[in-house]
Amino acid sequence: MLTAKQHELIRFIQARLEDTGISPSFEEMKEALDLKSKSGVHRLISALEERGFIRRLPNRARALEVLKQPEDVSPAAARTAPANDVIGSTIQTPAARPEPANDVIEIPLHGRIAAGAPIEAFEDHSTLPVPAALLGSGEHYALEVSGDSMIEAGIFDGDFALVKRTSTARDGEIVVALVDNTEATLKYLRKESGKIVLDPANASYDAQVYSPDQVEVQGKLAGLLRRYH
Repeated sequence: MLTAKQHELIRFIQARLEDTGISPSFEEMKEALDLKSKSGVHRLISALEERGFIRRLPNRARALEVLKQPEDVSPAAARTAPANDVIGSTIQTPAARPEPANDVIEIPLHGRIAAGAPIEAFEDHSTLPVPAALLGSGEHYALEVSGDSMIEAGIFDGDFALVKRTSTARDGEIVVALVDNTEATLKYLRKESGKIVLDPANASYDAQVYSPDQVEVQGKLAGLLRRYH
């Protein structure tokens, strides 16, 4: 038995997984459900996880798996019901997932990127073998993460960020941002009052605010690899 907001969130996650193969960010979920803060998203996800509707995949950023779905209700009912109303029962259905791929692709590994204060992103000639299932269409490259400012998004020091090369991104997406043409960092992108705001996913860090001409988007996060020693 789910509340209206829990029902709305699981449907949103499933739709995004079916569309892109990647679960939405906490910022995207907050905006989609019209919540005031990401702490509300955390509570909803924890409740869905406790009830066995979803689970978090530990080795990838933004990785949520839908294990079962609530019974269908009309979109109008989901929008108009109070947040603490209980909607329907549940049915066990397999989550739609991208077909697994066993191919391994070598993508360029361009040194380290900060998940903290910006540091230089080095260009080199290394490559990183990556399962094709983690990548979608387009050109990709990898960066080794340095720092802990994105730990609440499941991105840790030493992880390898798999990045889709692009110069554009939407608010709430995790991007590789080049600052002042010299330093790169991995952060949530947000535009506010004519400024570019790079938000961390760690309460110990402050947002970084720049003018638009200081920031160049060089890609957005497509996946994550983690090595265990």
